Amino acid sequence: MSEASSKPSYVYKLIPSSAVPPDPLPERLPVSELDQTSGFIHLSTAKQIPGTLKYFFREDSRVYVLRIPYDAIDKDMKWEDPKAEVCGPRGGEGLFPHLYNGLKLGKDEVDSVQVWETGKDGGWDDALNKAESWLVY
Repeated sequence: MSEASSKPSYVYKLIPSSAVPPDPLPERLPVSELDQTSGFIHLSTAKQIPGTLKYFFREDSRVYVLRIPYDAIDKDMKWEDPKAEVCGPRGGEGLFPHLYNGLKLGKDEVDSVQVWETGKDGGWDDALNKAESWLVY
């Protein structure tokens, strides 16, 4: 994201159903293996969520989506290209938000959580349509 670009209101963290976030959220959620290996927390903008679901959650039938106010984490954010060798080219999605704050994501950063399930066709379109008013583009 360039300096001239406007900052999003929110960024999102997708979590597989195998890693159910506790309710209420703790100070620090467990970190995924990918985030641990990368040294930062992988996030998506609302526009990037469909591609993230397609490439990384195609085997899941349920995900947890955490909505994070951008202003609360702005100082620890970097906008970077995704590694094409992991998921292939993701044309048109731009740079991705990555949180570099010592891998801390919990109740202080997250303002809302939704549970999304795939539709009868096994795709995410129904969940995305239902969440349309919750996702901020």
